[in-house]
Amino acid sequence: MNERQRRNPRTEAIWTQLYEALAALSGSTGRRDLDIVDLGGGSGVFAVPLARIGHRVTVVDPSPNALATLARRAAEAGVGGQVTGVQGDAAGLAGVVGPDGADVVLCHGVLEVVDDVSGAVTAIAAALRPGGVASVVVAQRYAAVLAKALAGHFADARQLLDDPDGRWGGSDPLPRRFDEDGVRALLAAAGLRVDEVHGVRVLTDLVGGSLVDDPAEVAALAELEAAVVAHPAFRAVAAALHVLAGRPVGSHV
Repeated sequence: MNERQRRNPRTEAIWTQLYEALAALSGSTGRRDLDIVDLGGGSGVFAVPLARIGHRVTVVDPSPNALATLARRAAEAGVGGQVTGVQGDAAGLAGVVGPDGADVVLCHGVLEVVDDVSGAVTAIAAALRPGGVASVVVAQRYAAVLAKALAGHFADARQLLDDPDGRWGGSDPLPRRFDEDGVRALLAAAGLRVDEVHGVRVLTDLVGGSLVDDPAEVAALAELEAAVVAHPAFRAVAAALHVLAGRPVGSHV
C-alpha cells in the first residue's frame, strides 16, 4: 500500500500541497533528502510517511506517550534511524534544532494552543534555513461560525465571529482560531514570506461519518475535497487553512 492510499480525506489536500513544496525545495537545493522538523507532530502521522520517502524528521512534542508511539510506528515502518523524537514545545525549539537547522518545519494544529503565538512563529522562522519552508495548518474561525449556526447555536456563532481570538466562550476547547489576514500578518511579522494559502477540510468536516463507510466513498470524498480546494471561493469556509511560507534567501531573523 503506498503512502497516498494510507491517507484520508481530511489530510489529502495537505499532503498534496506539502509534496509539491518538498519537490520544489529539493529541486532548488539539489538535495533529495531534507531535514524536516515536525513541531507538535505527536505519534508521527506526517513524520513516518515523510521518512519513508527518504527525509530525516525530528518530531518535537510535549507528550511522552505520543513520542513512544512515534518510536514504535517508525520502527515498524523500517525508518527508525530517520525519525527522532524530542520531548519539548515551540518555546524550546531553538535548543532542539538550532538556528538555520531545518529545511522544512511543519506546524500543524499547534498555533491554536501555544501560550505565545508570536514567539512560536519567530522560533519556526529562526529554525529554518534561508530558502526553507514552513507548512502551517490552523483552525479557521469562519468555518466554526458556520458550524455553530447550522447546529442552532446562534449565540455561540456570534461570539465566535466577534471574539478577537475566535472563541465561543469559556467552554471552547481551543484557545484561539485564525482568519487568513491574521495568519498572514503573523507569519510576515516573523520575517516569513507567505507563498500559498489553501483552504482544507472544506467538506470533510461537514459530511457525517456514516456517509463514507465504504472505501470507494472515502476515495470519492478525497477527490472532491481536492477539487474544491483548488477553488479560492471555498477558502473562507474551510475548517482549516494550510499556509506555505518561505524564509527568504539572505534574510536574517
